[in-house]
Amino acid sequence: MTNYAELSTRDAYGRVLVELGEKYKDIVVLDADLSRSTMTKYFGEKFPQRFIQCGLEEQNMMSIAGGLAASGKIPFASTFAVFAACRAFDQVRVCIAQPKLNVKVVATHGGITVGEDGASHHAIEDLALYCSLPGFNVVVPADGIETAEAVKAATATTGPFYIRLGRPKFPAVNDANYRFNLGKSLMLRDGKDATIIACGVMVSKALEAADRLAPQGVECRVVNMSTLKPLDEAAIINAATQTGAIVVAEEHLLQGGLGSRVAQVVVREKPVPMGFVAINDVYAKSGKPDELLQKYGLTAEAIQQAVNVSMAKK
Repeated sequence: MTNYAELSTRDAYGRVLVELGEKYKDIVVLDADLSRSTMTKYFGEKFPQRFIQCGLEEQNMMSIAGGLAASGKIPFASTFAVFAACRAFDQVRVCIAQPKLNVKVVATHGGITVGEDGASHHAIEDLALYCSLPGFNVVVPADGIETAEAVKAATATTGPFYIRLGRPKFPAVNDANYRFNLGKSLMLRDGKDATIIACGVMVSKALEAADRLAPQGVECRVVNMSTLKPLDEAAIINAATQTGAIVVAEEHLLQGGLGSRVAQVVVREKPVPMGFVAINDVYAKSGKPDELLQKYGLTAEAIQQAVNVSMAKK
């Protein structure tokens, strides 16, 4: 049995696809010449007759995936997140979102933790773009365990999905009993003084920040908001009501991602002080993942500071 806790999110995706391929004979996997990086290579090796290598044609891959879905298949289309969002957006919009087809776009190498590939390969606009598409489900798993569960749920749920995965291994925050529930967040730690809402690699940073705040006497709630769309509005309202301050942490531009979506709920339903830990209107340089997270302020220390500032405004 696969131990998903030990895998990166992209590795977990590759492994669970093979498991699902055994169960769902209508699954077809498409890739754009990156199967060794997206880890769809495992599916291609096991089910070569259901694997389509599209070459460096991300736009065509999305159109083909739409056609397969219209024919009753369950297509998984995979490439790097920057290509799935920015290069192929028009085809996703017209060929998948508008006809509401059952396509699962699972993109790896999200955010700046792509690292040395540099700004051309850093997907920092993708969540804003996919969340803008009517009818799309948008998911950012926090670890390998959640990735496997989210991909299983996407397979069993009719409709278009965007699942954003990372290149490096994220620290595991879930246990083997975890089950993904689309549109529902998971409280990993309770607290009464403030709430940190995070997704992806920033969930582990949020837990670290809560540990750093504890000696200050701050009891901080940590919520893994892995589903950006549909959003768990009830959890956000509860956090605002019960803790009175919210900080959102994400590996994405400040504009248009998780922070923007949470803020819309807060300002409409229960206005409270908020802070945001995200990339501030800049394209990142090339560097090692941990160096880039530090340089652009995506750290536990930055979350801790944002919580203190937000609490001071209560």
